[in-house]
Amino acid sequence: MTILLADPVVRAVRVLDNGDPLVPLDFAPGVLVREGLARRLDVARAVLPSGVDLRVIEGHRSIADQSAIIERYTAELRELHPTADAVELARLSSRFVAPLAVAPHVAGAAVDLTLVTTSGAELWMGTAVDATPEESDGACFFDAPVDAEARHNRTVLADALSGAGLINYPTEWWHWSYGDRYWALLSGADNAVYGPVEVPAWARS
Repeated sequence: MTILLADPVVRAVRVLDNGDPLVPLDFAPGVLVREGLARRLDVARAVLPSGVDLRVIEGHRSIADQSAIIERYTAELRELHPTADAVELARLSSRFVAPLAVAPHVAGAAVDLTLVTTSGAELWMGTAVDATPEESDGACFFDAPVDAEARHNRTVLADALSGAGLINYPTEWWHWSYGDRYWALLSGADNAVYGPVEVPAWARS
C-alpha cells in the first residue's frame, strides 16, 4: 500500500538538518535544490542512455507557494467530494501536494522532472508533469497501467534516479526526492537530513 505524505508516520520522522546549502542546478536555470541532491542528479544524468537528459521543472518551493497549491487543490477536491471531512480532504490532497509540515520541495529536497532528448523534446511519460489524479484518471501514479512507451521511459527515469539515491513519491511519476522525511522513511535512514529552508539573499529577485 502506498504511504501518502499525509500519513502520521511521515511526520514522525525526525529531522537533523545537515546544513547543505541551496545551490542552482547548472542544467536547469532558475532551479535551486540542496547541494547533496544536486550532486545526485549529476550522477543520474551520467547514466542515462545516450541522447537522453533530465529536464528539471521545479526544485525548491517557498512556503507561500506550497500553501497556495494546497489551498487551490483542496478547493477542487471539496467540490468533487462534498461529504469529505478535513482529514479525508487532507489525505486526498496529499496524493498531489505535500502538507507543509513534511513538504520535500520546501526543504529543497525534491525535484519535479522528466526526460528530454538532446534537442529538448520531452519524451512521452503517459501524462503531463503535474497532472492531478483526477485529470489523468490515475495515470500519474508511477505504477499505473500506461502504454509501453511511457512505461519504458518511466523505467529509464527510475533506474537513473533510484540508482543515484533518490526515491519517488508513487502518486507522481515526476516527483523524486533525497534527504527529506519521506526519503528517510522509505530508504530506512535514521533521520531526514533536510528540513524547511529559506532561499538565500543572493538568489532572491
